[in-house]
Amino acid sequence: MSYLDNIRTFVRVYELGSMSAAGRDLRISPAVTSSRISQLEEHLGVRLFQRTTRSLTPTEQGQSFYRGATEILEAVESAEAQIVNITENLRGSLYVAAPLGVGRRLIAPQVPAFLADYPEVSVRLRLTDRKVDLTTEGLDLAFFLGQPEDSNLRIRKIADVDRVLCAAPDYIARRGMPATGDDLVEKGHECLSLRFPGATEFQWRLSTPEGPRRFRVSGRYECDDGDVLTDWALAGQGVAMKPVFEIAEHLKAGRLVPVAEQTPPEPIQMACLFTHRRRQDPKTRLFMEFMIERIGKAVTGG
Repeated sequence: MSYLDNIRTFVRVYELGSMSAAGRDLRISPAVTSSRISQLEEHLGVRLFQRTTRSLTPTEQGQSFYRGATEILEAVESAEAQIVNITENLRGSLYVAAPLGVGRRLIAPQVPAFLADYPEVSVRLRLTDRKVDLTTEGLDLAFFLGQPEDSNLRIRKIADVDRVLCAAPDYIARRGMPATGDDLVEKGHECLSLRFPGATEFQWRLSTPEGPRRFRVSGRYECDDGDVLTDWALAGQGVAMKPVFEIAEHLKAGRLVPVAEQTPPEPIQMACLFTHRRRQDPKTRLFMEFMIERIGKAVTGG
C-alpha cells in the first residue's frame, strides 16, 4: 500500500499546492509528506515539483503524472466501491461541508443516526456560510443554498426553500412596516447582509407583480455568519432575509415578523454538490441519500 499512499499524497500536494496543507488534509506530518513525495520521485526517476523556500510548482512531468495518478485513484476507489457494495462494510472518513444554519439545524442532528448504522465510518463536518471548493479542501460533498458556480461539479437538488424578509416588532415600531422592496430602499431601512470574501451578490432578489426584481438595499450590518444576522434581527437592529426553516420558532413566537410581504424573496435552492469520483464512494452516496431524505422532509414539512 505504500506506493498507493505515495500517489495519494502526491495528488493532494498537487491540488493544495503545499506540503503542509496536504499533510494536514491527510493527517500526516510534513516530514512524512515530504518523504512520500521523495520516494515517488526516486521511483519514477523524475522531479515532480520545483521547490523553493516560498513556493511549490509542478514540473511538466508532475503535471503529466497528476493526470495519470487521478485515473489510478479513481480506478482503485471504483474497485473498492464494488467490493464495499457487496460486503456493505462501510469504513473511512467523510468530509462534509454545509452552511451554518443548514449544518446546525438539519445535518448535525442526523449524524449520530447515520454513524450508529455504520460504526466504522467517521464524519468530519465543516460548517461555513462562505463558498467552498470541494477539490482543494478535500471534501467528499457539500450542501449549499443557491446556485453553484462550478459547472464541473455534479449537483443533487434537495428542495426549494422558502425565505422571508423579517424584523423584530420593536424595529418596526421605530422605523415603520415596509410593504415592498421599494420601501426598503427608498426609506433607508437597515438591511442585514450575509456577505463573505469573494461574494458577488449585493442585492436582494424579490418577487414583484411584474416578475423578479433586484433591489439594492443598504445597511451598516454585515456578517458571513447567518446566525449572527438572526441575532441582530432579534435585537431589533434591522431587516434580515432568512430561510423560513431557520427562524420558524421565532416567527411562531412573534419575536420576528414578516415584512415587505408584497414583494417576498424568491425561494432558494437547497442542493448537494459532489464530484463524479466522490459519488462512486458508497459511504458518500449513502450519506447523501440518508441526509437528503431527512432534510427534504424537514424543509418542506413533508
